[in-house]
Amino acid sequence: MLKTLLVDDEPLARDELRQLLAGHSDFDVVGECGNAIEAIAFIHRQQPNVAFLDIQMPRISGLEMLAMLDPDKMPRVVFVTAFDDFAIQAFEEHAFDYLLKPVDPQRLAKTLARLRRETAPQALDILRCLPPLEVVPCHGINRIMLLPLAEVEYVSSRVSGVFVQAGDGREHFTELTLRTFEERSALFRCHRQHLVNLRAIHEIRLGENGVADIVTHAGRSLPVSRRFLKPLKEALGIPG
Repeated sequence: MLKTLLVDDEPLARDELRQLLAGHSDFDVVGECGNAIEAIAFIHRQQPNVAFLDIQMPRISGLEMLAMLDPDKMPRVVFVTAFDDFAIQAFEEHAFDYLLKPVDPQRLAKTLARLRRETAPQALDILRCLPPLEVVPCHGINRIMLLPLAEVEYVSSRVSGVFVQAGDGREHFTELTLRTFEERSALFRCHRQHLVNLRAIHEIRLGENGVADIVTHAGRSLPVSRRFLKPLKEALGIPG
């Protein structure tokens, strides 16, 4: 049984695909999401085997969403698109399957057969062609916001999740992982649990035995691990 997620901002498109999949008992639709932010949370928590992903969605597209996922939790992805030839060629080159809207049942059957027999991870080279992360989807009480990455001071991982510290003093929860930030943004790892915006650093306070702390322009501090102190100095152009 393959746990399957449908991601599309059009309810009718999800309904159509769900009805077509109902004829294939080994594909179990375990969730539907109407936008990329909901889908990121669902994938990281539920880890479906397959995701049918619409490309054209508001605010965060299917491709941008793909770049925000932790590679270790990436499902097999089937893009669903109304166009175009260029995009289709790109998906074929990088071994991603695709379906054209409206979805043809026979074409879907071929895609499902491919999903059943292929077990090797999909190549993620297509992510290298995408621009770096520019916004961070954050969750608050009864709201979701897209925080520009330039406004982020640092990102921290805790037992309760990953939190983004903004320059205005507010802290936000995000479903993105530290690995995503490290691979898809310019944030710099200074500690096993922290990544920092180099532009937000006011000073580095050096202690004994290689211990150090970063102080941001807003006056907040976070630790620097011994192993990351030298690379951090190099990144800031500090000698020694």
